[in-house]
Amino acid sequence: MSKTRTTLRRAGAVTALTAAGVLAAAGVASAHVTVHPDSYAKGATDGVLTFRVPNEEDNASTTKVQVYLPTDHPVLGVLVHPQDGWTAKVTNTKLKTPLKTDDGTITDAVSEITFTGGKIAPGQYEDFNVAFGQLPEDTDQLTFKTLQTYSDGKIVRWIEEAQGGQEPENPAPVLKLTAKGADEGGGTSTASPAGSKSSETAKPTASASDSTARGLGIAGLVVGVLGLVAAGFAVVRGRSRAE
Repeated sequence: MSKTRTTLRRAGAVTALTAAGVLAAAGVASAHVTVHPDSYAKGATDGVLTFRVPNEEDNASTTKVQVYLPTDHPVLGVLVHPQDGWTAKVTNTKLKTPLKTDDGTITDAVSEITFTGGKIAPGQYEDFNVAFGQLPEDTDQLTFKTLQTYSDGKIVRWIEEAQGGQEPENPAPVLKLTAKGADEGGGTSTASPAGSKSSETAKPTASASDSTARGLGIAGLVVGVLGLVAAGFAVVRGRSRAE
């Protein structure tokens, strides 16, 4: 009888530790700086991008966020939504190759948006909304490298790009651009012109990192069930041998 209880205790401990490890990994995966929605149609117009910035520190607050927009495939007509407690500084850069549009030739575009003055406390996050007039049509994705500065001076650089299908330690937010008309992520935008009230209240879809976290959580539960089943088999075999 004592052997049976010992076996059950060990199996339960292993199951709990395994599930806890998987769930902890899920929490880490969902704590990166991300952009929502995670996809839009190429050339989409009048939409909103939301940059979600979580605080990963226990004893420091986030006090500065710098989002860098690509200039090799520029985002046109950028407008920043006012954020309570935060001040946004927008930096423009001359384009190496001017863009010809129906409204004329574009010679410069937004290359950086810096948010300061606010605070993201431990265990909290902040959403920064940025409206755009048009996304590029000549690329499959946009990478928004981001720097996150904490009150203790620490700077986390979300600038790494995935290689070989593996997610880096500090991945940069990535927006996938799909073929026009593809019903995926943001899809073809039907939002009101940038800066209007309806654009400001647009609700982004869930990010790929959130889906990964949920998947890992479910995997942890499955591992737990398999551990209990294995423990049951061990108990039955132990009793059979004793008899």
